[in-house]
Amino acid sequence: MLLDTFGRQAVDLRVSLTDRCNLRCTYCMPEQGLQWLAKPTLLSDEEIVRLVGLAVRELGIREVRFTGGEPLLRPGLVSIVAACAELEPRPELSLTTNGIGLARTASALEAAGLDRINVSLDTLDAETFHTLTRRQRHQDVLDGLAAAEAAGLTPVKINTVLMRGVNDHEAADLLAWSLDHGYQLRFIEQMPLDAQHGWSRDGMVTATEILERLGERFTLTPEPSAARGAAPAERWLVDGGPGTVGVIASVTRPFCRACDRTRLTADGQVRNCLFATGETDLRTALRAGADDAELAALWRVAMWGKKAGAGIDDPEFHQPDRPMSAIGG
Repeated sequence: MLLDTFGRQAVDLRVSLTDRCNLRCTYCMPEQGLQWLAKPTLLSDEEIVRLVGLAVRELGIREVRFTGGEPLLRPGLVSIVAACAELEPRPELSLTTNGIGLARTASALEAAGLDRINVSLDTLDAETFHTLTRRQRHQDVLDGLAAAEAAGLTPVKINTVLMRGVNDHEAADLLAWSLDHGYQLRFIEQMPLDAQHGWSRDGMVTATEILERLGERFTLTPEPSAARGAAPAERWLVDGGPGTVGVIASVTRPFCRACDRTRLTADGQVRNCLFATGETDLRTALRAGADDAELAALWRVAMWGKKAGAGIDDPEFHQPDRPMSAIGG
């Protein structure tokens, strides 16, 4: 098992497959992009499958989420999913994507064994999409969502970040649209994980503000707290249900006490928290010939040292040097 000193067990593994992305979202990276990881430093398909297999067989991992960067840019994605779907015990497999390219890959991913998908979509307006992402790919994302639904990668979840003065007025429209299409919408507070370190608490649209805006059009009824478990999103029934909306308040209402996640970066580093400032190197040991027992021991030590919380409210909090695209969402 992967335990920490506060009694939490990690059963959910987030695997970053690449740091590259085909969008330039303003809350993630600068317009010119970043200096990408050199290819030799990235884990190979076989190395990823080996480490995921180790986590599932030896360390108690039950859920695996593939992330990026943009995971659809990983050439071996379908084969990685297929290999992980053959593991015993079989983990639940999901993927978080910006949706570009999903229209042509959704069916193959479902056939390979992917169970469900999360798609990032921050606006219903094509021009606002261009403002936020610096790319004209809005229709591609909408097509990807439809393809995921048609392929059976359900429930299709939408992740939305609201930016003050840009798309925050769309909260209720996004929810109405998601309910009409059968998608599950989750709003995420903007987190201090941008490459340019431009995040500010004053500029962030908070969970309280989001709920106030939704409440102007909808009746929201909180789900029982027991239904949440270790999920990051607080959920509300919309107008009595069955539709729901979620809010992930990572900054203003952190859920660290119930965190059950461990993270593997595209270059083979274990992160015990999204906001960790340190990592544990599995890649070097793996390529030096370490056996599964040695790799598992390194992973257990990495998780044992997990802090009680992310510490965003601590005056001594320092934003991680590596941006979201490098460490995985």
